[in-house]
Amino acid sequence: MAEGNADFKGTINLDVRDSVPDWDPYVLKGATEGAPNVLVVLYDDTGMASWSPYGGRINMPTMQRLADNGLTYTQWHTTALCSPTRSCLLTGRNHTRNGIASLMESTNGFPGNSGRIPDDCATVGHILQDNGYSTYWLGKDHNVPEQDNSAGGSRKQWPLQMGFDRFYGFLGGETNQWYPDLCEDNHFIEQPYTPEEGYHLSKDLADRGIKMIRDQQASNPSKPWYMWFCPGANHAPHHAPQEYIEKYKGRFDDGYDAYREWVLARMVEKGIMPEGTELTPFNPMAEEDANPADYVKPWDELGDDEKKLFARMAEVFAGFSEYTDAQVGRIIDYLEETGQLDNTIVFYCADNGASGEGSTHGSVNENKFFNNYPDDLAENMTRLDDLGGPEAYNHYPTGWAAAFSTPFQMFKRYSQYSGGTCDPLVIHWPKGIKAKGEIRHQYHHVTDIVPTILDLAGAEMPDVYRGVEQAPLAGVSMRYSFDSADAPTQKKRQFYSMIGTRGLWQDGWKVAATHPPITGKGHFDEDEWELYHVDEDRSESKNLADQYPEKVQELIAAWFEEADVNNALPLDDRTAMDQLTIDRPSSEPARDRYIYYPGTSAVPEGVAVNVRGRSYKIIADADLGGDAQGVLFAHGSRFGGHALFIKDGKLHYVYNFLGIPPEQTFVSEKLTPGPHALGMEFTREGAGEHRESVGTTKLYVDDQVVAEGPMRAQVGKFTLCGDGLCVGFDSADTVSRQYTNPFPFSGGKLLGVAVDVSGEQYLDLETEAMAALSRD
Repeated sequence: MAEGNADFKGTINLDVRDSVPDWDPYVLKGATEGAPNVLVVLYDDTGMASWSPYGGRINMPTMQRLADNGLTYTQWHTTALCSPTRSCLLTGRNHTRNGIASLMESTNGFPGNSGRIPDDCATVGHILQDNGYSTYWLGKDHNVPEQDNSAGGSRKQWPLQMGFDRFYGFLGGETNQWYPDLCEDNHFIEQPYTPEEGYHLSKDLADRGIKMIRDQQASNPSKPWYMWFCPGANHAPHHAPQEYIEKYKGRFDDGYDAYREWVLARMVEKGIMPEGTELTPFNPMAEEDANPADYVKPWDELGDDEKKLFARMAEVFAGFSEYTDAQVGRIIDYLEETGQLDNTIVFYCADNGASGEGSTHGSVNENKFFNNYPDDLAENMTRLDDLGGPEAYNHYPTGWAAAFSTPFQMFKRYSQYSGGTCDPLVIHWPKGIKAKGEIRHQYHHVTDIVPTILDLAGAEMPDVYRGVEQAPLAGVSMRYSFDSADAPTQKKRQFYSMIGTRGLWQDGWKVAATHPPITGKGHFDEDEWELYHVDEDRSESKNLADQYPEKVQELIAAWFEEADVNNALPLDDRTAMDQLTIDRPSSEPARDRYIYYPGTSAVPEGVAVNVRGRSYKIIADADLGGDAQGVLFAHGSRFGGHALFIKDGKLHYVYNFLGIPPEQTFVSEKLTPGPHALGMEFTREGAGEHRESVGTTKLYVDDQVVAEGPMRAQVGKFTLCGDGLCVGFDSADTVSRQYTNPFPFSGGKLLGVAVDVSGEQYLDLETEAMAALSRD
């Protein structure tokens, strides 16, 4: 027998007719008999007090249906931010052990925040694949390193390489729900139809999810499946069909202060919170320690316009949430109609507390938050009727973030408080859970979901996987809690660390460092530590640090033990813009000059030329006919971006600064047919009040300046995801309102576009760029 065939038990001779086959070594491992299907529905940015099963005002019929026939958990926790939580759901290890301490856009080159999940943290997708499951991922990813989010980037951390048979969704942290940045499997695609034709991402994801299951059942109906369904909801931008928004007309007019009182009473009545639970203050930190953007302005101090705007923003958020729940309901209905629901375990949950990225005043363009740029009430009021639709990129103010995280302190990003980490979780499994409509108070964490799934699937995380010794799972299976409300919590300790915040829960007690995230405050050794007896004080309203100093020191020491095991140091509390603009190594190092050609897919911002915060020049080399028109270059969207295009026979350059009207526009006279170098030059002359670039822009036709004037430009990103750099068209949501998608270049030949950030003069670039384009 030939070497390497040791497992083969057949007989091999010269002639196959004289040989005996043995299929056993080549038959793939099947799933354990009776293994359930698994559906994990993971919302974004949703505090526990938002939804109806928890007493909230947002009606969630599908989730309520599952809760009525399953279990509602009241002490299930996350990491306080999306990418880290999702990494825990992938591997079952703590987020910093996964190398994902924060967002993929704020990785900093240390083991705990490299943005690359190490090989000793195998994913649940890989393990389930190896144990006979089909695996599917729909919607948000946000675990792909920013520098890999491109057509030519590494696919190592894309979903298919992480153990999933199919993927349909978006790779970044957020996306426009009307014009999403879509990937299918291992490549980028354009959305299948338009908002005018009824498109919304939540609906599209449900359509695709149902089709994936239907296709699998047609060929392999006995094979169980795992589906991770991650809608864009409830992350900003909050986008929803108007009929769902109108369901909530006037429902939030009483304001976020009143909502907290109302919802806490409901939570106690439903048994979510114990009798006697006290509300925590809106602004718990001393003013000198707090992040000013996270301040909650009392409702009775708001003007009438602010109240009207803020209430409408909550209505839009509620409509977004319920509309997406209805799409999840379509999947649940399909499973029931096809007889699959009975043996499908559903985890319906959210990845962190309600989001405070809308800041104190709310926003019609959340990208302002990532540019350290304040919103303007007068501007926002002019956009009131746009909220929720394609013309806005809206996010509610921090008051609603705190209200939807009732009764806890703070919200998303604050890992030391349950406002950032205590999230909704409903588990439904008719075949495996006898209890119906019951509540579970055992303390659990997102790291417990993978051990639970593997337990139910009859699988184990191997000690060695693909030749690599594996890190132990950080969580415990929750199966013990399914049929016993009184079973003691099997979780013993959980550490928390997020963008400068720290906390640790152990045996019913919790310490919390009083440090605000993304402030650049530093001085972590000066943080004060608070102490809460969570078993007796669910809302963490009574700081007992002075009464039990020894307990505080015990738990601080435990935090440092966990930090060491889980690569949690160093801590990083730098501002959002500082973290989002860190220079990171790429397989394509940054250069002074970039050349792009027509026919190329949109280039994601993380790997495109970076013109933010610097002087730059753009030149398109084109041979124009008499009817030439269309986009030469575009990057970004109406909510932040710039475009060079021809319309009505004239060259236009538009810089749309954070979507704030009017568009900054520079226009030439009529262009003549023939070859031309068409371009612009922005010379940065300094920084504005909010660190934005200010300077002068010149519009060129060949070597002549045809328009000139002052301009301001963004320093932060155009967007966290999508609306990449385009040549010869504008994808998804257009930069300028002066044309509609995709406005392709026509009526001539576009040879290419050069973008220069070297600081050289425009005319030098014109000569070299045209020569390079001609050569290529």
